[in-house]
Amino acid sequence: MIIKSAEFVKSSSKWQDSPEGDIPEYAFIGRSNVGKSSLINALTLRNSLAKTSSTPGKTQLINHFIINKEWFLTDLPGYGYAKVSKTEREKFSKLITSYIKNRESLTNLFMLIDSRHEPLKNDLEFIQFLGESAVPFSLVFTKVDKVNQKDFNHNQKEYRKVLLQQWEDLPPIFITSSTQKIGREELLSYIQDINFNLKKNIV
Repeated sequence: MIIKSAEFVKSSSKWQDSPEGDIPEYAFIGRSNVGKSSLINALTLRNSLAKTSSTPGKTQLINHFIINKEWFLTDLPGYGYAKVSKTEREKFSKLITSYIKNRESLTNLFMLIDSRHEPLKNDLEFIQFLGESAVPFSLVFTKVDKVNQKDFNHNQKEYRKVLLQQWEDLPPIFITSSTQKIGREELLSYIQDINFNLKKNIV
């Protein structure tokens, strides 16, 4: 897929305020500091489309972008150890949960996982929530360039082992690096294939 245009549409503090439209929507989410904004910028080849920050928890709203005037890319607030109050964390959690459960145009959720870590409790809990909510999702390992191959293979193997204790089949898994653009073509091809099949079914 060639990204011809990537435009900011709006930021919303409530899922109900998300832009209307009957086009496919792909959301990105992950723990704070997982590299979500950097990956979005790498996918779209726009250095500042999504705001990046060294401070975890920078994204506090639902941010919608329209890609090639054909599909929405949605940047969701992160979760985890962001240095915000408990009240704020609960607000973000409610915002994320409401969006995921109620946004009818959500076509696929890309859940980002930091490849430098073994399975983390809040990541596993969120994966469980997605499964229980019957949300179509994929796992995206980020920052693969910042971990040696042996450690990454171990961490990915541990995730697979833990998930297969409760799941018969694993969701699609992507390996990425924003700085080296690893996995970019695979992610975009995956989105393109879904969009193509959706159009084919409509016709």
